[in-house]
Amino acid sequence: MAPVQNSSSRVPASVNDYTVLPLSIPPTDSFPQATKHYLYLRPNAPKVATENTPRELFVVNLPIDATETHLRSLFATHGAGARVERVEFEGTRTGKKLTAPVTSKSGKKRKRGGDGESKMVELPELWDRRVGRSGNTCVVVFVDASAAEMALKEVKKVVKAGKEVVWGAETEKVPALGAARYLSHHALRFPSTAALQASVDAYMTAFAEQEATRARLLARQRAEPDEDGFITVTRGGRMGPARQEEAQEKAEKQKEKQKGKEDFYRFQMREKRKEKANELLKGFEEDRKKVEAMKMKRNKFRPN
Repeated sequence: MAPVQNSSSRVPASVNDYTVLPLSIPPTDSFPQATKHYLYLRPNAPKVATENTPRELFVVNLPIDATETHLRSLFATHGAGARVERVEFEGTRTGKKLTAPVTSKSGKKRKRGGDGESKMVELPELWDRRVGRSGNTCVVVFVDASAAEMALKEVKKVVKAGKEVVWGAETEKVPALGAARYLSHHALRFPSTAALQASVDAYMTAFAEQEATRARLLARQRAEPDEDGFITVTRGGRMGPARQEEAQEKAEKQKEKQKGKEDFYRFQMREKRKEKANELLKGFEEDRKKVEAMKMKRNKFRPN
């Protein structure tokens, strides 16, 4: 399929399924020249579709300073005011957020009942604005499927008419980059006591909830038989002296049961007779040595 040519330039209006949207990036202090950048958009088509897929647009080759505010402004201005619900950038969409995993003591996932699964607790942010890598991607989720279709349709009209789209023209509230961003990062590295306490409280609350869920699951597994009628053997249960006393009781009962079986076989009786004979012989030898010692002691003091 040959790409459709834009009437105002040599840049194609589309490449395969992607609509090519030229952006004009205004000059900055660090780079005092206006530049061109190209976004590629198409309806999202993941391998495994979800209920949100019809209202999603897949955007490729984002500028490194792209934020959710930039994309909301872009579609509000050049997408007929299509309302954006959220923007999922590459990395954050797959769950790679600044979070801390809360896991059980074992730290492993269990197959039955999901015991030990980790729960994510968000940590305080250290940057007031994200900076992506070159060529980053995102998924723009609109409020409904019709809004996504309208936004893409209007963008195609803008491309066909050759209108200039200025990147970041209506995003004055976005935090600044450069030195200001690093000064803000330095301040955010030392959060307030209240913010730290809130983060710790959230972590400990999630941990306590997970431990309580795990304890309830183990108790249920020890009490309820499975489909085959067997009780699942699990770690845990009663702890401390009560459990030790129970183990000692079981050991004593086991010894009592074994007492009646000591003379059951002939070899056991022979072994028992041999042990008794050896004990008698050992006692006789000890008594003989004592008598000899007493005789020698008595002869020592007898006058000649």
